[in-house]
Amino acid sequence: MSQVLVIGGDRLGNIVNLLQDRGFREVHHVTGRKSSQTGVKIPAGTDLILVLTDFVNHNLAKTVKCQAKERELPILFCKRSCAAIEKVLVTPA
Repeated sequence: MSQVLVIGGDRLGNIVNLLQDRGFREVHHVTGRKSSQTGVKIPAGTDLILVLTDFVNHNLAKTVKCQAKERELPILFCKRSCAAIEKVLVTPA
């Protein structure tokens, strides 16, 4: 896997390092706080979508979930912490 789209969270901090350590070369980020961001499109080449549930606009989460389903992309939901992200990345779907 080389690209991940992270939805939610004002800043990612150590999350970027965690994702890069797990093999993602590119980390795209959308804060998801503003309602104007609900029209975001998933970038081409994205291998995984990670939604940080405690820092995201609900309409954006719904939009991204529908796009991911149409493109058959894996989508993970978790809280904004390295431990929670590590847990969902390790847990089989």
